[in-house]
Amino acid sequence: MNYADLLAPVHQFLHCRTPQSWIEEARKPENLTLLLTDHLVCELKAAQTAVWLIRKYVADKPSGDAILAWLQPYEAFIFREDPDSGFIEAHKNLSKRIIARNDIPWGDELLDKMVLLIKEELHHFYQVWEIMQARGILYQKITASRYAKGLMREITTHEPETLVDKLICGAYIEARSCERFASLAPFLDEELAKFYVSLLRSEARHYQDYLALAARIAPFDISERVQQIGAAEARLIQAPDSELRFHSGVPDWTNQ
Repeated sequence: MNYADLLAPVHQFLHCRTPQSWIEEARKPENLTLLLTDHLVCELKAAQTAVWLIRKYVADKPSGDAILAWLQPYEAFIFREDPDSGFIEAHKNLSKRIIARNDIPWGDELLDKMVLLIKEELHHFYQVWEIMQARGILYQKITASRYAKGLMREITTHEPETLVDKLICGAYIEARSCERFASLAPFLDEELAKFYVSLLRSEARHYQDYLALAARIAPFDISERVQQIGAAEARLIQAPDSELRFHSGVPDWTNQ
């Protein structure tokens, strides 16, 4: 299948492509364990972001508590390295109905989009874990990349700009993930390449959902903020990085 039409708006949205030097480093067989481990963690972080948005802005308290519980088995596995956390069973049971407060005109839209995103990201988490298991790769903690923290520094500290900026940042993270899956897939073995290509459609939709929500919620034209945050995202991607991660910049091991 030709994914050019799917990727065209992603490439137009992002301010730069992934540097070739990152692709050359990420495709090395000796870096596969690191890349899959970071990918696993990124899927959980994406779900955590969506849960945070639901709990802070739209869910009633019982629903907020229920959706937080969705994450607990995954967080126990990642942060406490608990092999018996129960996430294998949990990923089959993300079915409780989450209710939005009725005083927010865009509440149902944010809720519906974020619940779907959470379910998809946690399913991707499970898929990455299955691939790691099949290849004998044990999960071990790694340090976080500077990418997400760098983007968070761009967020305005007063509402509604805070929420709008968070949604725009979410759009860039999802778009970059989509672009990286597509950039890396041709250099991977057949199983991994097929898996990464299978993620493109959902990642592309996620970025569009985040961007549409930002435009819906903002009482102002978001174009300038989209451009500003996009420029910051591109700087992070093009800057030297001392550690390889899924969203890291240009590989630079000279400071190690």
